[in-house]
Formats: sequence, structure tokens, C-alpha cells
Amino acid sequence: MNDEVRSEGPVAMPPEPKKSPRRLAREVAMQGLYQWRVSGNSIEAIEDHLEQESEAWPRADKPLALVLLRGASAHAESLEARFTPYLDRPIGELSPIERAILLLGAYELAERLETPYRVVINEAIELAKSFGGTDGHRYINGVLDKLAPQLRAAEVEASVKGRK
Repeated sequence: MNDEVRSEGPVAMPPEPKKSPRRLAREVAMQGLYQWRVSGNSIEAIEDHLEQESEAWPRADKPLALVLLRGASAHAESLEARFTPYLDRPIGELSPIERAILLLGAYELAERLETPYRVVINEAIELAKSFGGTDGHRYINGVLDKLAPQLRAAEVEASVKGRK
């Protein structure tokens, strides 16, 4: 009897699910915020670079990507002040990816009220899973979950009551 496993060729992996234009917009905005923090370049220069180099740009919701990038960078100081109390370390010790994702999530929670807070948090978690460290998504989830009641008190309260 032959115990050898035979294969007819390489095993095909299931195709990666297509990302929505909105998810790609968040990805582009996060990449831009990362570049902005790391390089110190202007947002205009970052936008030009993203348009030329980002693989996500052609399929992204470009208006949303630009609103997120411009808004989060313009309000970075006040947004970071809002989530800093929920960090377990000084903000300067966050990885640039974590910082960009938290900045993007905080901006969406504060300014993009048409997007449900649970969607904002979930999208940030997905970004952290794709681009962050091993358990970065858990950290992002924890910080934004604590920030959401501060920025979206009525929505969070209604959600909690609805689950009971």
C-alpha cells in the first residue's frame, strides 16, 4: 500500500474577496496619513504620490479617500488629543501604522456621522489586520471602542439598548 499523497499540480487558493471602493478609499487615506507622518511632506505632495503609486487608487472611492486624508490630517492634533487618554503608552511610541489607523478612525467617528460607528471600528480593524502588527487590530479595536461613546454617545447608547 502506498501512503504517498499525490497532487495533480499546485493547490489553488480561493480568490481574495474584492475590496469595495469605500474600503479602498480608507486604505488609500491610511497610506497617505502614514506617509504624511513619516515623511513630513505636504498633504498635496502625498495626494500626488498616491495618485501615481497606490495600487488601490484606481478602484478607490477617490472623493472619500481625499475627504478622509485631508480631514484627518487637518484635525490631527485635536483628534489625537481625543484618543490619547485611551492609549497604554505615549502616542509617540505607537507604530506609524497604528497611529494612522487611529487618526483615520477618530476622524470618521467625529466627522462622518453618516457612517455607523460599528462600521468605522470594523473598517479600522480590517486595516490593522492588513497592514499592522500581529495583534494591532485588537489594540485598534480597544482604543476606538472606548472613543466611540465620547464622540457618538447617542448612537452607542441606542446600540447598547438594542442588544438588551
